[in-house]
Amino acid sequence: MNFLGNLIWLIFGGLATSIGYFLGGVVMMATIIGIPFGFQMIKIGSLCLWPFGRTFQVDKGELPGCLFTLLNILWFFIAGLWIALTHVLFGFLLFITIIGIPWGLQHFKLAGFAISPFGRKVDIIG
Repeated sequence: MNFLGNLIWLIFGGLATSIGYFLGGVVMMATIIGIPFGFQMIKIGSLCLWPFGRTFQVDKGELPGCLFTLLNILWFFIAGLWIALTHVLFGFLLFITIIGIPWGLQHFKLAGFAISPFGRKVDIIG
């Protein structure tokens, strides 16, 4: 079932959205200051490419917690709020139709990840 959901997601916008995230990540990496933010855009793009059967969790151990917090605050104001609002909007639009509910849930998952991506890693379930 995850394969079918991912295939439909990919055909109807997932590929275009993930390419946008990948290109945005590459552009953000053009400056030294933007490199950590570019990596987060690429991480969101990989989750957006194949979202069904994948989740994210807090990763304890790479950087100190206060650095995660500082980077997440900067991320929130630079890109996180706007990315999350876009995913919430698309999630609500998909929830209007009964058939679009599973894809709307994926947009809500992506919105939660877009708010604070630093300190989280993407895992494959099952």
